[in-house]
Amino acid sequence: MTDVVGVKFKEVGKMYYFAPGDNEVYIGDNVIVETARGLEFGTICREKTSVDESELVAPLKSIIRKATDADRKKHEENLAKKENALRLCQEKIDAHGLEMKLIDVEYTFDNSKVVFYFTADGRVDFRELVKDLASVFRMRIELRQIGVRDEAKMIGGVGSCGRGLCCSTWLRDFEPVSIKMAKVQNLSLNPTKISGICGRLMCCLKYENDIYNELKKGMPNVGERIRTPDGTGVVTDVNILENLVKTRLVLEEASEENDNEEKLSTEFYSYGKEEIRRFGKKNRKGNNKGKDKKEDELKGLDPDQIKEIEKLLKD
Repeated sequence: MTDVVGVKFKEVGKMYYFAPGDNEVYIGDNVIVETARGLEFGTICREKTSVDESELVAPLKSIIRKATDADRKKHEENLAKKENALRLCQEKIDAHGLEMKLIDVEYTFDNSKVVFYFTADGRVDFRELVKDLASVFRMRIELRQIGVRDEAKMIGGVGSCGRGLCCSTWLRDFEPVSIKMAKVQNLSLNPTKISGICGRLMCCLKYENDIYNELKKGMPNVGERIRTPDGTGVVTDVNILENLVKTRLVLEEASEENDNEEKLSTEFYSYGKEEIRRFGKKNRKGNNKGKDKKEDELKGLDPDQIKEIEKLLKD
């Protein structure tokens, strides 16, 4: 076990571990640390704790010092230079006719490097742009292409819920989100309703996924035949949160006399999960075991919907 403290470099950014050394630091304290980019100004977001060495990224660097008033002033000056740097960079991008969208810029604390973040549909040849920027800023230039999720995190905005975006207000790391999560929650697979302003599946689909999966255990699928207190029924709807199953009872089994069609009740009956019994599932043939999960999840959708949803699933 190794003693570490957590440091973040943005208000809503990832946490990185550093060795506290001889520094006595607490949550909210500003510190100066050395990173792969050079000296950086950070904030303590996790007090001294012991973690397993497997959780650390070697080599573990130490906090250089607690930030002084002069350090804070320099950090504020770096932030104040962002607007001018963005304007100059955008002028150079326009001059070179590059198809890229400038998102943000960061100066390292020691002003040894300036990093520009951008989005683009494909690869961009910005070698000449870097040369121009280096002649203007007189320091190392780094252009970093980011994804649309990172763009939303940097810019911020308001979600369909009316609140600030999770990624820009409190969510430090993005977690994988799949279309299956929307299906489990019985949400409409309309892409406009399950996507965020970044154009990808909403992060909040992940929040309740575990409890939905837990409640879904033992619940039948729509169209499945089950045993009820009133006889055999066919499931027409499932309410996972209330643990209720809506069915139509089988009044007459399929036979040659009725053209192999079973007769179902016109009325609907609701039962609790504990009141029903599921028929044993038939063993599937081995050659179906490797069936593509995505095809299963998108089953029943029209081709246009499938194309839109596949766009949402892009990284």
